[in-house]
Amino acid sequence: MIYLIATLKIKPGSLPQIMEAVTPCIAATRQEAGCISYDLVQSLTDENTVMFVERWKDKAALDAHFQEPHLIAWRAAGEPFFLGRKLEIIEPADVEIR
Repeated sequence: MIYLIATLKIKPGSLPQIMEAVTPCIAATRQEAGCISYDLVQSLTDENTVMFVERWKDKAALDAHFQEPHLIAWRAAGEPFFLGRKLEIIEPADVEIR
């Protein structure tokens, strides 16, 4: 499994426009092969920061997601509202808990 945390810094007051633009993408992404979960959350400490918290079956599924028309459309629609963006891809290896 692969995790992706995408942190977006957005222009103040733009959350309603962001939500309108991203809602179709969220619905379509949740139907993609290999998508385990795909959620958008707003920071509790900064109302101008939103984060996608995603879980994917594998890297191939995540790579395919980046080519999907609904993601490309969302990025284009959201771009005027983005001030900054950071992607963190986490590939957990064998985790041993004692």
